[in-house]
Amino acid sequence: MASCDDTCVIASINPATGETLATFTPLSGAQIEEKLELAMRAFRSWRGSSFPVRAALMERVAAILEADKDSLGRLITLEMGKPVRAAKEEVLKCAWACRYYAGNAEKFLRDEPVLTTASRSYVHYQPIGVVLAIMPWNFPFWQVFRFAAPALMAGNVCLLKHASNVPQCSMAIEDVFRRSGFPEGIFQSLLVGARQASGLIEDQRIAGVTVTGSVQAGSAVAAASGRQIKKTVLELGGSDAFIVMPSADLGVAVQTAVRARMINNGQSCIAAKRFLVAKPCVEEFTRRFVEAVRSLKVGDPIEEDTDVGPLATLDGLRALEQQIQNTLAMGARLLTGGRKIEGPGYYFEPTVLADVSKNSPASRDEIFGPVAAVFSVKDATEAIHVANETDFGLGASVWTNDEQERVRFIEHVDAGMVFVNGMVVSDPRLPFGGVKRSGYGRELGRAGILEFTNVKTVWIA
Repeated sequence: MASCDDTCVIASINPATGETLATFTPLSGAQIEEKLELAMRAFRSWRGSSFPVRAALMERVAAILEADKDSLGRLITLEMGKPVRAAKEEVLKCAWACRYYAGNAEKFLRDEPVLTTASRSYVHYQPIGVVLAIMPWNFPFWQVFRFAAPALMAGNVCLLKHASNVPQCSMAIEDVFRRSGFPEGIFQSLLVGARQASGLIEDQRIAGVTVTGSVQAGSAVAAASGRQIKKTVLELGGSDAFIVMPSADLGVAVQTAVRARMINNGQSCIAAKRFLVAKPCVEEFTRRFVEAVRSLKVGDPIEEDTDVGPLATLDGLRALEQQIQNTLAMGARLLTGGRKIEGPGYYFEPTVLADVSKNSPASRDEIFGPVAAVFSVKDATEAIHVANETDFGLGASVWTNDEQERVRFIEHVDAGMVFVNGMVVSDPRLPFGGVKRSGYGRELGRAGILEFTNVKTVWIA
């Protein structure tokens, strides 16, 4: 997650060229105070609004996103390098989430009767107040909307501290809510540095914090929030396994494997990173996989036919390069790629590694870039063992047509999500989140809207 301190200049830099597009000065303490007070005033009225009123506004947000997908998608691409086709799809996915919660929030938060000795008892759901979102750059619109749509429909108000390398995306999202007719102060973007964000967490007017980012960032936020006894949701890193068994449709598995690893230029927490392939098919899988990776077009992400664009930041490129060098030094075999691409921009060759040591960065750490590691496993038992041999537990993709194997993988892979014969994706209808060092709490689905509510027991004699 890109960040800066309170005295820095927040810069928007095109990762395809290294060109600085715009710069911004972080908000002053007085400006932050004004926004906090505005958020509190907004919550006092917004919490009493009806679901039909909230839903109508959220539908307008969806309509604006759909109408402006080209310009907003281009902005995403210019700030963080996502191929423009995927950027437009990201904007449309945000519209989907808005419509989903507009249509389902009232049902999700309806009072739930419970039979007790009282004449009437039920569970009642209420908003908790001002929720601070600390969001990353890799899905600069989707990460925000998958938090904001349910939070706002539940009656909360939102403050966004976005990654410091996507300030224009941050402001554009606030503008979408403003144009839709949401009351002033319901959704505000804060251009602030890291220390200012820490101060916000300690402020008693902030009722809860949601973070998508690194393990280090999540740990720091959880510690600060814990001192204030403040609710948090953490969606952190991942080192997702992509497991292929002999009964799988190998052709479909290979095609999906390439998309699952190279999505967003390899910079996704739920991108497949470790490919665990059964010995009977590992040679054929690897041959086809490498061939497909070599055929990807690397280039300017603003071009419609680009498959892989640059990494989002120079620091990210340098970190990836070091991780791969260290992994190769520990005995890994390079099948294709492996180097940064010389010239302007932060490009790295799509890369496939084999014979990776279990203690190397490509096995142990989260690799944020277009790099895949292929592991040979004897059978389902070893695949489960290797899949779980990580500190992370976000998602897993399992490829098998054996029903008994499916059951075993679903039951025994330590992950918040298991997709069978499909790529791990986020879907507004399904809970999203992980276990272990991948975080806690859930976004999306009904679980996502309940995270920042007061689950109130009501008992009437």
